Amino acid sequence: MSPSQSLLSSKRRQQGNRNAGSHRCRRHRRRLRIWLLRLWSLEGSAAQRSRGLAAGVFAGCFPFFGFQTALGLALATLVRGNRLLAALGTWISNPFTYVPIYWFNFELGNRLLGLLGLPGVAAPVAQPAALRAWGGAVALRLLSGSLLTGLVASLAVGWAYHAWTRQRQAGRQLASRASRGSQSSR
Repeated sequence: MSPSQSLLSSKRRQQGNRNAGSHRCRRHRRRLRIWLLRLWSLEGSAAQRSRGLAAGVFAGCFPFFGFQTALGLALATLVRGNRLLAALGTWISNPFTYVPIYWFNFELGNRLLGLLGLPGVAAPVAQPAALRAWGGAVALRLLSGSLLTGLVASLAVGWAYHAWTRQRQAGRQLASRASRGSQSSR
């Protein structure tokens, strides 16, 4: 074998190895995409997906750090919703949105309980009994505001997601019919 043939053969082997790596990468991406699509469509109806997302958003409105995902999954199971979307829906509250969401929930709960005749919360005096009473009052206001916010947000998100998925399905069916119609006229 001449040196030029040897060099050419070496380049072909390198190119073949490069293509093999590229092929493996494409194959892994394809497998990942198929796996994600299967995971996404495990509980496939539009109603199940919207119920799951709504359950996650509802759980995400509560200040139960570390338990929001578990609560969202439990609620999604209870309402027969998509558990993956429930877990994703809990991320409505994340490190960037904790403070605004919980401040809003507290203020809403404070006003709601004020309408029911309970007095507003004032800063406590530094005494253990006063701090315990204040903590209970704050928790009551935060949880009642979280409940109301969670109900409204989950209903709105669930309805909007359901409408969006139904619209997408209708568009796909229309496109499918149109493509079948154009194929049959040929």
